[in-house]
Amino acid sequence: MYSIKPADRIDALPPYVFARLDELKARTREQGLDLIDLGMGNPDGPTPQPVVEAAIKALQDTTNHGYPPFEGTSIFRKAITDWYFRRYNVKLDPNGEALPLLGSKEGLGHLALAYINPGDLVLSPNPAYPAHFRGPLIAGGKIHSIVLKPENDWIIDLGDIPDSVAEQAKIFFFNYPSNPTGATAPREFFEDIVAFAKKYDILLVHDLCYAELAFDGYQPTSLLEIPGGKDIGVEFHTMSKTYNMAGWRIGFVVGNYHVIQGLRTLKTNLDYGVFSALQSAAKTALELPDEYLHQVQERYSQRRDFLIQGLGKLGWNVKKTLATMYLWVPCPPGLGSTDFALSVLQKTGVVVTPGNAFGTAGEGYVRISLIAECERLGEALRRLEQAGIRYK
Repeated sequence: MYSIKPADRIDALPPYVFARLDELKARTREQGLDLIDLGMGNPDGPTPQPVVEAAIKALQDTTNHGYPPFEGTSIFRKAITDWYFRRYNVKLDPNGEALPLLGSKEGLGHLALAYINPGDLVLSPNPAYPAHFRGPLIAGGKIHSIVLKPENDWIIDLGDIPDSVAEQAKIFFFNYPSNPTGATAPREFFEDIVAFAKKYDILLVHDLCYAELAFDGYQPTSLLEIPGGKDIGVEFHTMSKTYNMAGWRIGFVVGNYHVIQGLRTLKTNLDYGVFSALQSAAKTALELPDEYLHQVQERYSQRRDFLIQGLGKLGWNVKKTLATMYLWVPCPPGLGSTDFALSVLQKTGVVVTPGNAFGTAGEGYVRISLIAECERLGEALRRLEQAGIRYK
């Protein structure tokens, strides 16, 4: 009998909910049910054609066929810093303050390995994107969960963090616009968290993956546009959401030079970076005209409005989100997140993500991704109604 056990860090990790959902979805498909998958944040639709064409051209260039530079190509790094200046009026040095990644999830996990020693204290919201607390757990860190509350619009209350905890903390992960809650934080919050981090000498790690999925005139805040933000922080971004490049696996981190070089040092020992042809494609994406972004924003805002209205007819009162591709929806009274999500899947073939996948404070909610056209969302609503699934 096989007796070699995995490392303790693997045993310490709870099952990854999206892997579990994949198993359940496969079983449901085997039963012949037409799935409407609103579970993962996997954008529908093709990658923009100019990006595809740039990738094809780059693939045909044999100079891209070898190992890429560890720090990424200078052309893509320059595109990243130009994008930040254009969007946030933030000046960054492409030679050290920007680093391409194999997707932001990879970068978040490896940053944890690069900066967290076993026993180090890490601050993380609850609920949160799993990489924000699983990466530190893999690195052996201790997580202090900051419970987010609906009455505070799911915004971190820095006053909830005891001084004794703040004095021990090394890193603070956070994410606005937020996955999973869709919450947005005002500029004043960013000013407060920078002051908090400086007071207690804490590294801020901000996940800005939904920077451009913003609606109704709302413009998300970058940590780096806050005076002093770059002194104590880095910011992660992905090409997956805005540009429909989830499968391409490319993102980047920007910000504090020393922190980024620490991450680069770790990565030189673990991978060879992003394929240069993909970096050429990502450069093209960052240079797309604003008209493309407006189309993406309009698409998601229409879906948001359509689904909120439809859920309203079924008894839900869901607040309009100003950003992200998600709705954070309460479960019917008396039903837990997992039970409700499984019931919806089994009765209707509609996949939603149980909120407890994002931490204990996500219990009582499900996350619904706006990754289908309104016609398909309408079919999901009809199935819920036919199955008698309502809020109350």
